[in-house]
Amino acid sequence: MAKLSIFSGNLVVIGFGSIAKATLPLLLQQETLILRTITVIAPVLEQTSWFEANNIIFIQAHLDEDNYEALLDRYVDRGDFLLNLSVDVSSIALMTYAAHAGALYLDTCIEPWAGGYIDPALSSAQRTNYALRQQMLTLRNRLGKGPTAVVAHGANPGLISHLLKAGLMRLADELKHPAPLADGQVQWARLAMQMGVKVVHIAEHDTQRSTQPRQAGEFINTWSVDGFISEAGQPAELAWGTHERHWRKDARRHRTGAKNAIYLDHPSATVPVRTWTPVAGSCLGLLITHHETCSLADYLTLREHDEVIYRPTLHYAYRCCDDALLSINELIGNDWAPPRSKRVMGSEVADGGIDALGVLLMGHALNAYWFGSMLSVDQARVLVPFNTATSLQVAAGVFAGMVWAVRNPDRGIVEAEDMDHTLILDTAAPYLGLVVAQRTDWRPTHTSAQDKRDDIQYPWQFAQFAGA
Repeated sequence: MAKLSIFSGNLVVIGFGSIAKATLPLLLQQETLILRTITVIAPVLEQTSWFEANNIIFIQAHLDEDNYEALLDRYVDRGDFLLNLSVDVSSIALMTYAAHAGALYLDTCIEPWAGGYIDPALSSAQRTNYALRQQMLTLRNRLGKGPTAVVAHGANPGLISHLLKAGLMRLADELKHPAPLADGQVQWARLAMQMGVKVVHIAEHDTQRSTQPRQAGEFINTWSVDGFISEAGQPAELAWGTHERHWRKDARRHRTGAKNAIYLDHPSATVPVRTWTPVAGSCLGLLITHHETCSLADYLTLREHDEVIYRPTLHYAYRCCDDALLSINELIGNDWAPPRSKRVMGSEVADGGIDALGVLLMGHALNAYWFGSMLSVDQARVLVPFNTATSLQVAAGVFAGMVWAVRNPDRGIVEAEDMDHTLILDTAAPYLGLVVAQRTDWRPTHTSAQDKRDDIQYPWQFAQFAGA
C-alpha cells in the first residue's frame, strides 16, 4: 500500500552542493512527499545529467542581497516548500521571505550573506553561532505563528537533538529512572540533572577515506568544504556546565540573550578535545562550533527563581576523516589561506568507512553512554545514490524535518528541540544504518599527579577533555 501523501506542492532548492546532490535522490525515491516540480537554483550546476533525467529544473543564478526576492518571486508560490541547502546566502533573509510568501522552509544551519563569517568589522562574539541564533530568535518573536520554518535541521544540527532525547530515555531505562511525564524543556533538563549527566559530547568519528590520494594544497572532506572551513574559523562554542570549577582564561561570556552558551577566544578547529565513540573508542576530536551547541545549551538549562541550578557542559567533538583532518591542519598552518583546490568525496570513497554520530552522555552512575547512528558508506550507497555515510545522515535529517513541517504547517520558526523526536527518528531511521546504545568505562586521560587527584575529587571537568 502506498504511503499517504501529505504534501503535493512545488519544491524550490537553493544550492547544489554535496548535500543537495545527496538529498534530491532520497526525495525522489520516497512516497511520503509528492513533489509536483523540483527547481534547483544555484550559481554552479555541474554533473547534472542524472538529475535532469529525473525532470529537475535547473536555474543557474547567484542569490545575493539585491536580487534574491525578485528571483524567488519567479519560482516560489504560496504552499510551496523552500529548501535552503546553500552557503553564503542569508538564512534569515530566506526564512523571512518564506514567511511572507506563505511557503514552508527548512535549512541545515543559519548562514550569513557571503563574507559574514570573516567580516573584520565584526567582533568574535558577533561571528558566533550564538549571535546568528539570536538573530533567528528575534525574527521568530517578530513573525509569530505562520508557515513552518525548520531551522538548522540536517544531521547535526538537527537529528542530533532528537538522538539526545532518545539517548536520555534509553539511559533512564538503564538506570531504572522514571521517564519525563511531559515533553517540555524543563522536563528534559530535569531528567538529565536527576540522572547525574554532567557532560554531553556530540561525538562523531568519520573513518571514510578516499582512494585518490590527497595532494598538497587540496582540501578534502566528506561534506561541504566551504561549510567546514567556515565553521572551523568561527570561535569555539560550548555550554558551560554548573559542575565546572575552573574558568578558562580564553573563555568569554555573551552580553545579550539567555547567555547559556560561551565561546573561546580561538578558532574552533584549533581546540582539540578528547572524546569516545563505538567505532574506534577514544579519539581526539575538534571542538567545532555548531548551532545545536547553543540551542541545546538553552534546552538543558534548569532554573529556579531565575537562578541556574543545572546545565551540563555540552559541545561538538568532531574527529573528521583523515583527509579532512590533514586538510584543516594544513589550512591552519598556512594562516587560513584559501586552499588551492577543493574536493568533496563521492564515488572514490573506499569501501568500509563509517560515520559514527551520536551523543556521549557522561558523569552518571553508568559512567558514560553513547547513543547514535553508525552508518557505513557501503550501506549509504545501497540506500540512496550519490551519497557517502556523512551526506546520507544529513539528507535523512532534511527529509525527516520536511515531513514534520508539512504535518505541522503553521508553527512558525522552530528548532529541532521544539519537534517530536519520535516522529523524526522514525522517519529518518531507514537511512541511519545501525542505531547503537553502548555503555563505556572510558574517561579522559590524566596529565599529572595533581590533575589526577583533582580528577578523582572533581571528575568530568572541561580541562580534563581539552586542557587548560
